[in-house]
Amino acid sequence: MLSHPLIQQLLRAALLLLTLAGIAHADDQAPRRIQEEIWALPLPLPTFAYLVRPVGDGPFPLVIMNHGVALNPTERSLFPLVEFPDAAKWFARRGYLVVAPVGSGFGASAIDIPERGIYGPFFSKVGKCSNPNFRDPGLAVAQANLWIIDYMVAEKRALPDGAIVVGQSAGGWVSIALSSLNPPQVKAIITFAAGRGGRVDGKPNNNCAPDKLVQTTGEFGRTSRVPMLWIYIENDTFFGPALSKRMHQAFTNAGGKAEYHLMPPFGNEGHYFIGSPDAVPIWSPLVSSFLDKLR
Repeated sequence: MLSHPLIQQLLRAALLLLTLAGIAHADDQAPRRIQEEIWALPLPLPTFAYLVRPVGDGPFPLVIMNHGVALNPTERSLFPLVEFPDAAKWFARRGYLVVAPVGSGFGASAIDIPERGIYGPFFSKVGKCSNPNFRDPGLAVAQANLWIIDYMVAEKRALPDGAIVVGQSAGGWVSIALSSLNPPQVKAIITFAAGRGGRVDGKPNNNCAPDKLVQTTGEFGRTSRVPMLWIYIENDTFFGPALSKRMHQAFTNAGGKAEYHLMPPFGNEGHYFIGSPDAVPIWSPLVSSFLDKLR
């Protein structure tokens, strides 16, 4: 565990600071200047993360943004360091410190050569479709979110409560898993196209084990009490309307609190809705309304 003060100082000194300051209006608030940075977080599992925040020392309310998953090691090695910059900046301009961690087993750590006994630290495999384990990979990455919250609070960068967790695709699934733990620091969770096992063999609307996915969603719902907003898109070929509605019904029937919205078709593939700057004006009113109700 990299917790020695000297190591932390070295990590901070090695931060790649992208001080790209910008000015934007956040609703009816005064213009906010924001800056983007890349941090090396000295967590129990050291993690790179993209940060965007208002200019100033803080502490600020925290947003964590979880990205999706590529099961192919080569694709993971080419995964972008920043996947949802426009969405992240939208939150930052509203006064949040946004941390978007790079998942373990992505980038330079996406090495997976079993025949040579080399394995990357990738915790999101669900196993064979005949009996996938959707539960444990979600909870494993959810733990990393809790480490991030604790670290940013200890550094006095983030407020100790009121964190918001946002996730897309497998990152949204992580966020649903996190909700089942009911961490007291988290006040809300927002997911876009959440799920696992989508597009087996690259085929659209071909989920690995839809019944198992729905079942596991219900299991998370039994203990989840964090207010949630679930956003899906009609032309999502990973988790289409029929499947996402089944997931939501299983989750809420079990006791989970999730507001469900199905958005009209977007582009050629709705699954990547949150990654487009053109989608911000579409989803931001929903998110604003959801967050305003929690004040």
